[in-house]
Amino acid sequence: MTTLDDASAGSIGQAVAARYTGLAAGTGSLSCGGALDLAAPCRGERLIDLGCGRGGDLLRAAALVGPGGHATGVDATPRMVEAASQRTAGAGNVSVLLGDLAAVPLPDGCAEVVVSNCAINHATDKAAVYREVARLLAPGGRAVVSDVISEAVLPEAVRSDPAAWAACYGGAIPESDYLAAVSAAGLTGLRVLKRSAPYEKGGVRILSLTIEARRPPATPER
Repeated sequence: MTTLDDASAGSIGQAVAARYTGLAAGTGSLSCGGALDLAAPCRGERLIDLGCGRGGDLLRAAALVGPGGHATGVDATPRMVEAASQRTAGAGNVSVLLGDLAAVPLPDGCAEVVVSNCAINHATDKAAVYREVARLLAPGGRAVVSDVISEAVLPEAVRSDPAAWAACYGGAIPESDYLAAVSAAGLTGLRVLKRSAPYEKGGVRILSLTIEARRPPATPER
């Protein structure tokens, strides 16, 4: 898995923030899969969208969980948080938070559903993000994530290029490494729900993957 020093991670974070600050005013889709549809949130459930962007999925999630449920969006880009807050202002069961996906400002076990769409590939420590997913889920809760992965380990020139990370391919890792990060977080029942055909971007081969995994249910007290 990619290991970066603090300076490299900082440069990547700045490049990603700059790109998404610009995209906050746009209207095009920022997704790489249908995580929300495949998660199928139910009435009354609490849902967290990691990397919520402009809040389109948050509005749909709020309608699906209804007034007895709640949809929370988390994004690391202040302009995206502002855009999502404005877009969801009329929904009474939505909140939007600024936060690092590897250190989400929410309590343990606060959601039955966690979704993310084309966001975790930007994280320099994907294992830490999946540990947060496991922490945020209530026992028995589910995560459905669509993300970008690579066919093979990317060349060092790509892995160290902040612009490539911002463009959603520099942080891609092979499927085996990605799934290992999910399992290492303690999530179980891991399934690949969708896998796109590989395509070329920036001279490397990547694809989108949608997975489901669960926090194990609580052990009954004896």
